[in-house]
Amino acid sequence: MTKSHPAVSLPTTRTPGCPFDPPPELAGLRAEDPIVRLNYPDGHVGWLVTGHEQARAVLADPRFSARAELMHLPTAGAAVTGKPQPAPPGVFVQTDPPEHTRYRRLLTGQFTVRRMRLLTARIEEITAEHLDAMQRHGPSVDLVQAFAMPIPALVICELLGVPYADRERFQRYATVLAGQGSPEEVYAAYTAIQEFLRELIAAKRAEPTDDLLSGLLASDLTDEELSNVGFTLLGAGLDTTANMLALGAFALLRHPDQLALLRADRDLAEQATEELLRYLSIIPFTVRIALADLELDGHRISAGDAVTVSVPAANRDPERFPDPDTLDLRRPTAGHVAFGHGIHQCLGQQLARVEMQVGYPALFERFPTLRLAVPPEEVPTREDLLIYGVHSLPVTWNAT
Repeated sequence: MTKSHPAVSLPTTRTPGCPFDPPPELAGLRAEDPIVRLNYPDGHVGWLVTGHEQARAVLADPRFSARAELMHLPTAGAAVTGKPQPAPPGVFVQTDPPEHTRYRRLLTGQFTVRRMRLLTARIEEITAEHLDAMQRHGPSVDLVQAFAMPIPALVICELLGVPYADRERFQRYATVLAGQGSPEEVYAAYTAIQEFLRELIAAKRAEPTDDLLSGLLASDLTDEELSNVGFTLLGAGLDTTANMLALGAFALLRHPDQLALLRADRDLAEQATEELLRYLSIIPFTVRIALADLELDGHRISAGDAVTVSVPAANRDPERFPDPDTLDLRRPTAGHVAFGHGIHQCLGQQLARVEMQVGYPALFERFPTLRLAVPPEEVPTREDLLIYGVHSLPVTWNAT
């Protein structure tokens, strides 16, 4: 058995002036023991995993559950009030097999090679259109609003088959849901987008088109399930990708030696994207619940225990990634857990990768003099929200 460690609370405070680094306490905990007891806001005492090997073991083990009704969450802002309830039909990310398998199989069948090829072409077009708009606007924009947020929003529109006439409204709702509004505005947008999705599904049943929702109409999914599947894909694919585009651009601007490598070799875009995913790790944690008594790296985990996997800590583990706190676009990054691991690994990860692999090089090729328009310490980071990133990223460039 490993030595015991007193229960801790999940570290959430980043070092001022270090916007790309996770809370430093995580590294200290990992060095002492990659698995420690963790206090949860609801009074539960579970576990925190900070090691890469241990994180992948938890995420790949079917003895750990993702079911919503079993869940304990490690931060007050994310914690469930009242008794946790089962996930609504269609919210497959909060289910286990066989229910999860049913949804996942249906959805995987929609991410065909042909659809990915078409979406890749549209991502290139959408990216070019927004760079054109930036150029017309002039040499000073908020990169979040002009580039990082609208591109994944429109890609989700393409995936779900949102009609062109409705895309501005859909994008407006989605932007608010991604943390760009007050709590009242977020609730109103949530209600509106649920109604929007119900109307969209009814329209697809009347007249199917070439998109994911239409492709699922032949399945046994109910309209409620289809609506929740659409909402889940929106939630998983918008805020995460938008924040990776913005925070990744910020990181490259603050690491000019690495940006120079990307500018010199566009073929580096794929590897650069993986390293930025590892280095930034914008999703702070994922939680699993033990379904049985088991042993994990010398620790006895009891049935019902919550195990929080720190994604940033696992992706900065020096046992797996030498010199992990350095951004190195040439680094081998196989095995990072930015998209999770195991059966719940992000379904749309390839789509997100394409958006970044297209977006980063295109942005810096179009604007070779792109730079921050404010001191870096004045860029507002999203430490108040679950998914990390920046609220805005003011940039400028030399007008020609």
